[in-house]
Amino acid sequence: DILVDGKLCDCDIVVDCKVGDPIPLEVKLTNWSKHSVGPFALTVTPYQDYQNGVHNYELQDAITFVGSNTFYIDSVKPTKDSVYFGALLFLYTGDFYLNIKFHEDNCSRELPLSWFCLPSVHIRAMEP
Repeated sequence: DILVDGKLCDCDIVVDCKVGDPIPLEVKLTNWSKHSVGPFALTVTPYQDYQNGVHNYELQDAITFVGSNTFYIDSVKPTKDSVYFGALLFLYTGDFYLNIKFHEDNCSRELPLSWFCLPSVHIRAMEP
């Protein structure tokens, strides 16, 4: 599950936020497999979608992370949850999306397939 500003995100939800306010980001991973998974990293990358197949990832002047945009995870035990917290700060108005990627350091440990199907996160930053 992904929550932005306390709101559960799925493909049909647009989360509205105010420019200049830190927006809490929460990523909750549940391991439904029979084996522990990890270590791995989870990276959150914001982008703008120009609706013509072009994505702009050069947003360092428009969005900043409070803390890091990468979460390092030792392991997630079977049938357990692991929750990671961060925050985003939007400096300009606009529609933004979050791309969440997993990075394993060892190919022999497979991450649950459902983790690769996280919902798309659409955030609309508006004037305060």
